[in-house]
Order: sequence, then structure tokens, then C-alpha cells
Amino acid sequence: MKLLILDRDGTLNRSRDDKVASPDEWEPLEGALEAVARLNHGGWRVVLATNQSGIGRGLFDMASLNAIHVKMHRQLAAVGARVEAVFICPHAPEDGCACRKPAPGLFLQIGARFGVPLTDVPAAGNSLRHVQAGAAAGCPPHLLLTGLSAHLGDRAAESIDELPPGTLLHADLGAFADWLLEQPAPAPKASA
Repeated sequence: MKLLILDRDGTLNRSRDDKVASPDEWEPLEGALEAVARLNHGGWRVVLATNQSGIGRGLFDMASLNAIHVKMHRQLAAVGARVEAVFICPHAPEDGCACRKPAPGLFLQIGARFGVPLTDVPAAGNSLRHVQAGAAAGCPPHLLLTGLSAHLGDRAAESIDELPPGTLLHADLGAFADWLLEQPAPAPKASA
């Protein structure tokens, strides 16, 4: 199974300083939905891992988050794209949970749910937290220079000391999709 884990805000949709708290505030980044469609058509199953501390902080509730995701799924479907599942951390930073990125809890949940070794699952997002969480779980890390990382440009690897070793940089989700789709298919694993 070809599975990959994406961040949501700043990767798939525009991020906001005051949090995306309603469907009206959810706005896809240019070309991002189409990038997911290309990935799907290339055989990739896409899953989201997203911190949603607005729930823990009381800025919005689960019903609002579900309504945001309904809008997201509809807009993805309109371009022939699909996100298999959305894994969220609803906790505030001070809650000290194991699922809030940069902790790897969401990624470990995804690996367990889909029954795949995370070393075969690329993790791509625009935040250092996402890349660190993916790397801590064993995923190959990819930083997208959008949202929180848009200001870094091509020098992000030199700008961020905490970037996990081996992190690859991509201009946006479209560039990441193009790169991933150009990679040779892995050799079949021998059966034991």
C-alpha cells in the first residue's frame, strides 16, 4: 500500500493566525486539491494528521471541525481527489498529550490503523512540528515551503536547526506530488 501523511493547515488549505474555525474560513491553497488528485491517481492513499488545538482552547467544537472536513471532502471530490482519513489532536499545548505534534502519536495511530511500516510512509507538511513528528515516527520527512514555512525559501535547510536530517524541501504540495510521482516504484519485498 502506498500511503502518505499530510498536514492540513498551510499544506492543503490556507492557515490563519486565528485558526480555521468554520467551513467559511476553510480555503484550499491554489493547486493543492489537484495535487491530491494526482497522488490518488498515482496509487497513493492520502491521510491527514493535524493539530486542532482550537477545540481544546474552546475556539470551536467538534461539530464545527466536522463541518470543515465535510467542505474539504466535497471540494476534493469535485476534482477527483480523496483523503482516506483525518487524524486530529484536539488538545491544547498545555495538555501534554502524546498526539500533539511534534510528538509522534498521530503518526503511530495511522501506522497501526493502516498496518504499514512508517519507514515506507512519507510525511509532508509546512510546519516544523509536522516534519519532526513524522521523522520521530520513522517517516521520511518532507517540508513544504508554504504556510508557516513560506518565508524560508530554498534556504530552509540552513535556516532551521531543528529540521530532521534528510528532510527534503518542496515549493508546495504540487511540487511534492510531482517529485513523489517521479520516484521509481520500490522493488517487491521477498516473502519469508
